Amino acid sequence: MAVLLRLFGTIFSIGFWILLVVSLVSGYYLWQYNNDLPDYAHLRDYEPPVTTRVYASDGSLLAEYSRERRLYLPYAAIPKQVVNAFVSAEDKNFFSHTGIDLEGVARATVKNLQNIGSGRRAEGASTITQQVAKNFLLTSEQSLERKVKEALISLRLEQTYSKERIMELYLNEIYLGLGSYGVGAAALHFFGKSLNELEVHEIAYLAALPKAPNNYHPIKAKERAIERRNWVIERLAENKYITVKEAEEQKKFPLEVNLRSFGPQIPAAEYFAEEVRRELLDKFGEEKLYGGGLSVRTSLDPKLQIHAKKALVNGLIQFDRRRGWRGPVDRIILSNTPSIVQPISNKPQNNVQVLTQNASIVEDWGLKLAERTALQDVAPWVLAVVLDINQGNVKIGIQPKRGKLGQLETERTIGFIPASKLNWVRPAYGSEFARAGRPALVPGDVIYVSPVEGQQALYDLQQIPEVSGGFIAMDPNTGRVKAVVGGFSYSESTFNRATQAQRQPGSSFKPLVYAAALDNGYTPASVVVDGPIEVNQGGGLGLWKPENYSREYYGPSTLRLGIEKSRNAMTVRLAQDTGMPLLVEYARRFGVYDNMQPFLSMALGAGETTVLKMTSGYSMLANGGIKIKPSLIDRVQDRYGKTIYKHDERVCAECSVAKWNNQEEPELLDPRQRVIDPMSAYQITSMMEGVVQRGTATVVREVGKPIAGKTGTTNDEKDTWFVGYSPELAAGVYIGYDRPRSLGDGASGGHTAAPIFKDFMKSALANRPALPFRAPPGMVFMRIDAKSGLRTSATGAGTIFEAFKPNELPAESYSLINSKDENGNDLTVAPDADRAVGAGRGGLY
Repeated sequence: MAVLLRLFGTIFSIGFWILLVVSLVSGYYLWQYNNDLPDYAHLRDYEPPVTTRVYASDGSLLAEYSRERRLYLPYAAIPKQVVNAFVSAEDKNFFSHTGIDLEGVARATVKNLQNIGSGRRAEGASTITQQVAKNFLLTSEQSLERKVKEALISLRLEQTYSKERIMELYLNEIYLGLGSYGVGAAALHFFGKSLNELEVHEIAYLAALPKAPNNYHPIKAKERAIERRNWVIERLAENKYITVKEAEEQKKFPLEVNLRSFGPQIPAAEYFAEEVRRELLDKFGEEKLYGGGLSVRTSLDPKLQIHAKKALVNGLIQFDRRRGWRGPVDRIILSNTPSIVQPISNKPQNNVQVLTQNASIVEDWGLKLAERTALQDVAPWVLAVVLDINQGNVKIGIQPKRGKLGQLETERTIGFIPASKLNWVRPAYGSEFARAGRPALVPGDVIYVSPVEGQQALYDLQQIPEVSGGFIAMDPNTGRVKAVVGGFSYSESTFNRATQAQRQPGSSFKPLVYAAALDNGYTPASVVVDGPIEVNQGGGLGLWKPENYSREYYGPSTLRLGIEKSRNAMTVRLAQDTGMPLLVEYARRFGVYDNMQPFLSMALGAGETTVLKMTSGYSMLANGGIKIKPSLIDRVQDRYGKTIYKHDERVCAECSVAKWNNQEEPELLDPRQRVIDPMSAYQITSMMEGVVQRGTATVVREVGKPIAGKTGTTNDEKDTWFVGYSPELAAGVYIGYDRPRSLGDGASGGHTAAPIFKDFMKSALANRPALPFRAPPGMVFMRIDAKSGLRTSATGAGTIFEAFKPNELPAESYSLINSKDENGNDLTVAPDADRAVGAGRGGLY
């Protein structure tokens, strides 16, 4: 018995010492791990990378920018059922354990022992707290040391933070696949809904993803994804968050996702979105843009943007078609046309066939056509291949569509281009197609086509225009840019011709010359000689002889007539008299040029500027002479809703009062400077209304509303412009080749650019009243003779109701001054034109 007792004592003693050593060693390592633990205090102020979201003026989403697609939601904004689903799927004891779920550890241990030799993956027992510790503070390394640190950090997190804070961190940080971080971004990306709009079966799918998002891909692994989703629904019922009946109903729903693209979300707004992105990058830097969670409200009007894109694209297409057909975009080699394709029919409406056979059964043109990349933003245009031609009618095969995973569909659609749609197809001068001397279309040609509206299976032949251009629309009173179109297709070229292209404005610059003259003693009725003029350029450059576009001269003419008919010689004389230094200052004030060279040719638009700057300058004439700063961004807020930038610079000193005590409503103080006399601004506006009514832009009269504007055509017709405005909307457009060359004889701002402006304004102002331009107080209106500029009591043709400043009323008679025409005859003009009269011979501009 004693021996037995000694044996037990020895065993106990050995066990005690072993336990002591193990405890000491474990304690040492725990102490060591504890000292090496990362600092978790920063989780209190944790700011994860959050998606920057950009909105149009109506609140619709324009674009998103991020490295990690995430929308951070505070716990209070997360629906309770979302929390329930993730707790049921990941950690059912989350709200009761202390960071480590001992029950879960025991359960996982038993299962793993049972699965030894089965080849199954070991089951883990990590709590949500442990996942937060790993995701935020540790690596994903599979080691005992990492697991120990994870457990220690979890215990500390539970002591430091509330369960709600830990759950908030988890639900916003977790990766759920397809570039989505956090439940807020995943709800939008997978289902196109905000989190509080999700149904139970959709919430359950999100809760099924944390362990392995790629294993439950909604398209590639749909069956497995549904199985896992249904398992989460069952856990919700098991934990009493929903009833068994509700669970069975929710499991019947199909898994349908609506994956959102990462690009601009508003049609036709790609150029606008990219311009905003560049401005945000410049203002706030890369980190803020791609991870700062900025909320950006822009000035974009989606409806006007669509009108602008349509007007410019249609104008470019029409101009390009007049130049002829340049040939197909590509060629593919066709073998034998599939036998199931019927011969071409004389009844296009019956010429619709769909090939439903697998593509490998027949010689498939669709596979070859699918290899060609089509522009993504020219819908409804599609790529097609010419299959057959008979009696001028063209049978085509439409490029097959691709599924969500990029897989090529097996169906093949046949269409038809009737001969009547090919009337414009003739060889473009100098094109490779013209030099080859081949037929316009042959089988195997890859072309763009668009469906004919209201005609099934009928298509129109299309061609990507060589010519390009830019378009801007803005509010002339605030400078808020409403629409930007930087070219025909953003997919083809991201270069923004509305904001980046430096082009000569030509005669569209003249209104600033006339505005300077009106501000300095001239009136719309002042008479200036429209006759030949020579300018000694100095420096051995010889004489410059500017000439009118018509190459004719019309003698003494009023300023109004000079701008309506765009007289170059008159403009140069005005520039001579007012002085180029003054015009340099006016160009700077109006924001057209930062540092214009003081050469007389600049008065005719020989410098280079952008559509944005020109439209902004005209806006200052439209609003009565108030300086504006064009802007695409109205306001920027940080992730907490604090405004960190706003375009509106008006000051309201009385807006911050604590309460209303029947005081007068506060006044907003406008700090913007005035760049021109409001009366001068109204006079030049009235004169440019004449450009539309009687001058070089009569096509714009079709708008049917008060419009002022000016055409522009540069040397050799390389660029054509029209910039104009109504009282509430300004717009500018230029047309030209990216590598400047002549647009062709006869091309002018009135024939190419003005029709695009007209089409836009007709749509933009269609449902708005015809608002007149407001004359400033004190303006005097008098009848004058349109040709002589003298007062008259007559009415009818040849008489204009002109606007004058009170101290600059028109003359009642002519006076004779010492000036002669080219034949030696005296010229009789009004006295106030004496300064601008000069003699000389004509030349070309």
